[in-house]
Amino acid sequence: MKNDKESSGSGHIPDNTLNVQRTSSDSYANSQGSYQSSYEESYMPKSRVRRFVDLFKPFDYDDIPFDTSQLNPIERSIMASSAHPLARKLKSRHLQMIAIGGAIGTGLFVGSGYALALGGPGSLVIGYFLVGYGIFTMVMALGELSVQFPVSGSFNSHFSRFFDPSLGFALGLMYAFSWLISFPSELIACALTVQYWTTTINPSVWVAIVLLMIVVINLFGVKGYGEVEFVLSIIKVLAVVGFIIVGICITCGVGDQGFIGGKYWHNPGSFNHGLKGVCSVFILAAFSFGGCELVALAAAETENPRISLPRATKQVFWRIFVFYVLTAIVVGCLVPYTDERLLNNLGVTASPFVLAIEAGGIKVLPHIMNAVIIVAVVSIGNASVYGCSRTLASLAVQGLIPSHFGYIDRMGRPLVAVGFTCLIGCLGFLASYEKQDEVFIWFFSICSLSSFFIWIFICATHIRWRMALRCQGRSLDEVIFASPLGIWGSISGIVMFILIVVSLIWVSIWPLSNGGKASVTTFWQNCMSLPILILLWAGHKTLRGSWSYLWIRLEFVDLDTGRREIDVEKLKQEIADERQGRKEMPIWRRLYRFWC
Repeated sequence: MKNDKESSGSGHIPDNTLNVQRTSSDSYANSQGSYQSSYEESYMPKSRVRRFVDLFKPFDYDDIPFDTSQLNPIERSIMASSAHPLARKLKSRHLQMIAIGGAIGTGLFVGSGYALALGGPGSLVIGYFLVGYGIFTMVMALGELSVQFPVSGSFNSHFSRFFDPSLGFALGLMYAFSWLISFPSELIACALTVQYWTTTINPSVWVAIVLLMIVVINLFGVKGYGEVEFVLSIIKVLAVVGFIIVGICITCGVGDQGFIGGKYWHNPGSFNHGLKGVCSVFILAAFSFGGCELVALAAAETENPRISLPRATKQVFWRIFVFYVLTAIVVGCLVPYTDERLLNNLGVTASPFVLAIEAGGIKVLPHIMNAVIIVAVVSIGNASVYGCSRTLASLAVQGLIPSHFGYIDRMGRPLVAVGFTCLIGCLGFLASYEKQDEVFIWFFSICSLSSFFIWIFICATHIRWRMALRCQGRSLDEVIFASPLGIWGSISGIVMFILIVVSLIWVSIWPLSNGGKASVTTFWQNCMSLPILILLWAGHKTLRGSWSYLWIRLEFVDLDTGRREIDVEKLKQEIADERQGRKEMPIWRRLYRFWC
């Protein structure tokens, strides 16, 4: 406790407190490529059954040669997250599709219909654009941090490193809980989506089938997750692009309705409920974009994050423009916001995609789109297990939650965290319960604003990283991938997210669903996460006895542990050579590399 109090803060800190042992970091970096192969070779003579059983045994941390006995709690946390033995089996193609298709789910396919009903097509486009801009700034900042420090937990570990372990605990726990509750809700959504075809089978049967399938996928480790997401993301991307093309054709007169054009933007109009309608779309847009940060969470399990992660983060711009803004424009042209089916809670029947295709008189495509929605639900369910389990494992290895959750087997799988997440997935069997909607509304209220808090502090962490470099006399020349928006992009992202949170609090106190009258219930359903975050942060600081500081001083921030490239001078030269090579490219190639 004493060391923890002295290690950080705004008061006096001994100069040698955060002197992280470079030799331990160097020795780990030099050995990280060999310790996984060493254990695989040692088990080759055994029978296949014995080798299979041995894969579930805990990873032997003695294979990682570093000594933490002389480190204080914060230093041990940073070193542990850097040395976490997650398997590095994700390739560039996996990361590309996780980035492009990771956030295409029920929020876009179904939730956009409810958003259209609340705010109209104009509000839908504005909401997606503003939230999308904030997301773009955040992902660029996160890409810079994750390429520099591809450690377990990614941004969760960055919060502890650049701010305070208590903040990392509070935000990490809320982030894990959001995925934990999302998993069973996606299972229920899948069961309800199947009811588009048949209602004779109990929804719990479909929940059990999908749950078992996702459990099996995650038993194959990160490789299984990556391959499945690669295939599912391709299907989702093709579906959205196909819908945009079909939607444009229907708008231009192909179909039973004849030429539609922009008539629904004039009658019933572009906006519904004025400014409140725009603000109401924000939280639904945030739900749609949820999961875009998973690409950074996967950095610790990627073969070469230095090459693949920058390319993946740049895809976010195109995903926002094509898959959200352009889709919102097309949906607004095809479905009037007065269509009562948009407020249908049964799922796919409220999807503007299905409604638009049905209105166009195309008989087969609604069934195809329904199948795509099921694919999207399974994809998000799979991502929920991945996101929650990796966050729990990271929190455990940092010593912020019980260490059992940090159990890593010899295949690099966080088995306990995965098992716990799948166990909570059994809440999906509430699909047969009449009031399951009410139950999950209150579950989600616990983490309703957590995405905004995560995104705000990712941008703030990027600012702290740049400030720490300047404070310690370090150069931007050693930054492997620099956000093209720089520090001002992160500042504008923070401002955008804060404005959105304020607007959400406003519409939660006086919601549209209550006729504009004050509603305590709606406020707590939408904003309960704010006091919970404060209580988690304050409670953790109290238990650790670390009220002597609020954040780690810039001069003591660790800027080295967790890098895969340890030789800074060699790294600077490589980065300089890469930049010179880009300058010699044709202008079209440079533009392509900048955006893609």
